[in-house]
Amino acid sequence: MSAAVRAEALKELLRKPFVWGIVAIVALLLLNVLKDPGYLALSINPANGNLVGNLIDILRAAAPILMIAVGMSLVIATGGIDLSVGSVMAVAGAVSMEFMKSAGDSGSVGVMLGAVGLALIVSAVLGAVNGVLVAYVGLQPFISTLILMLAGRGLAKVITSGQNTSASNDPFRWIANGYLIGVPVVFLLAAAIVVAVGLIVRRSALGLMIEAIGINPKASRMAGIKPRGLLLTVYISSGVLAGIAGVMSVGTVMTVDVSRTGYQLELDAILAVVIGGTSLAGGKFSIGGAAVGALLIATLDKTVLFLGVSSSATPAFKAIVIVVLCLLQSERVRGWFVQRRRSPRTPSAIPARSEEEVAA
Repeated sequence: MSAAVRAEALKELLRKPFVWGIVAIVALLLLNVLKDPGYLALSINPANGNLVGNLIDILRAAAPILMIAVGMSLVIATGGIDLSVGSVMAVAGAVSMEFMKSAGDSGSVGVMLGAVGLALIVSAVLGAVNGVLVAYVGLQPFISTLILMLAGRGLAKVITSGQNTSASNDPFRWIANGYLIGVPVVFLLAAAIVVAVGLIVRRSALGLMIEAIGINPKASRMAGIKPRGLLLTVYISSGVLAGIAGVMSVGTVMTVDVSRTGYQLELDAILAVVIGGTSLAGGKFSIGGAAVGALLIATLDKTVLFLGVSSSATPAFKAIVIVVLCLLQSERVRGWFVQRRRSPRTPSAIPARSEEEVAA
């Protein structure tokens, strides 16, 4: 392969937004290594043979963000947005905790399955409410999901009577805190769901139809695509994935904090989707890019804690990282820097010589 071909391949790779997400993850990890050279070290817990270390903590923290980011990418691809995923997480956590508290059997797999199943059913219903308001009533996605964002936490408080509800169930706790082949179960589950969704939307016509709706709803309807059914499906999927994220979040401590569970995670999901290269205007989307964005958000959150950034400065620190990453993703910004670097050496910068000077 010639140097020119390799250079062109590198340029093409750098045009992919998720590549810069990977670069940012590596940069944050290196920043942590500068503070503690052993930051990336992994060890085996002699008591149970499981892997422990900062990377494992990042993977565990990334699992809920992965779920809502994948659902959000599907919704945004249709030209919509889902601001209710954080509230749906709180409702799912409240339902599961209340169910297990009333069941009272701390070791029953059946109770765990019942709690998870009920949480996902309720999440699907809430997602369907969003879908109906957007697809059939005709409300703007921002307004309809904002309504559920505000009402969802109220519903969670009604379910828990306004209290932080705790429960005890070992199989349920294992979902968030258990290990399989030395890796956190919660991350393996999230990765499996991401792969499954990616295969479904890319190995079938579903992904193309979702993109068609986002690019031009009228043209897609004339092409035989039924936008209403697809919109309803997408919002239900987002609700179910948010419900899974809620189960993962409350399973870590076996307590649902209605005010904190899923709080502002809808913003992290939107950031993850944008970092991954999905346009907020709708159309082309990337499940893999959303996954990279979710991992970046989790790495950034852990970096903030590890570096000891004060809580008051945390939003500013995160904003700076995100702004820098978005600038790196912009071809216009990169082209401007390249042009500034090359401008002194360009032939146009050399003054033309007169015919007398040439003859001399």
